[in-house]
Amino acid sequence: MAFVVTLFLLLAVAAAVLTRGAETGEDADVDPANAGADGAQAVARVLADEGVEVDVVRSADDLAAAGADAGTTVVVTSTERLGESTVERLRRDAGGARVVVVDPGPELLALLDRPGPGGSVPDGPIAAGCDDDLYADLSIEVDDARGMPGDGCFADTLVDEGDLVLLGAPHVLTNDQVLRADNAAVALRLLGQDDRLVWYVASYDDLVGDDGVDFTSLLPDQVGPGVALLALATLALILWRGRRLGPLSVEPLPVVVRAIETTRSRGRLYRRAGDRAHAAEALRAATRARVRARMRLGAGGGGGGGAGSDEPALVRDVALRVGRSEAEVAHLLTAAGPPPGTDRDLIDLAAALAALEEEVRRT
Repeated sequence: MAFVVTLFLLLAVAAAVLTRGAETGEDADVDPANAGADGAQAVARVLADEGVEVDVVRSADDLAAAGADAGTTVVVTSTERLGESTVERLRRDAGGARVVVVDPGPELLALLDRPGPGGSVPDGPIAAGCDDDLYADLSIEVDDARGMPGDGCFADTLVDEGDLVLLGAPHVLTNDQVLRADNAAVALRLLGQDDRLVWYVASYDDLVGDDGVDFTSLLPDQVGPGVALLALATLALILWRGRRLGPLSVEPLPVVVRAIETTRSRGRLYRRAGDRAHAAEALRAATRARVRARMRLGAGGGGGGGAGSDEPALVRDVALRVGRSEAEVAHLLTAAGPPPGTDRDLIDLAAALAALEEEVRRT
């Protein structure tokens, strides 16, 4: 179980690193320069056509240089790339601007001094369901959304706190879903309230060492109690099994048993079991090994390789050496030879093998 937990942690870290490496440049989700399905180029262009000055910045330094003020809306996307230092710079450099944070995760909400995400979001079209006249009689429809902390519109996926707006339905802005329901109207009313829009695409390059991701930020909140419960269960198992087994006992070292005794004991076991075929194969295998050693054929037989595959070569070499036919030698020596039907047949086989081995030794 500990191995599974460790593997899960390593995979989580690897997934985070790969995700960070992949989402760079202008192809990230909800990027104003991204013309793909997940981009937001359509919304940015429509806002510009409607007379809104759209400035795209891709670093914290560029955001500071943009000079956002009270007459500016700052929309922040790629928010998973924000850290403690960049959130502090955002608060400082946004000045009195109205800040719209798109799809903030639990870590970012904590940095913004907000509680975790709100409740679940129903499927299908979601009516505004709030008192904000800006979104009255509108509805949104997206593939994925999550509720934000606080009371807001569209099942709390859009929470407007005046100077800070939390949007938990980022697909309202994407090219492939902006034309669903009233998504376009909501997007334009959300981002077009001021004459100037600063679109801040957060970057990992702005992070400092203290913003590094640790294990706790990558894991769901339920993992901590689960790991603690697993540790307690493991400790309880150790205590339970330790008491059951008792203290360690000292045993004498194994005694030395003479080879003849083990041979006789094994023979008695074979005899008691009536497994003459197994006993015959043991005799044949031992004879083959001694014959190979006597004839200096090596452990694999006459032509190299495994013992089973070189039995024909061994039979041929033995037959040439002792002057017998290959069929007679194969009948005695190979595993394909017939098993003995009685104890007398087994004794005769053992005697025949001993005689064959003696002939090999003499020649």
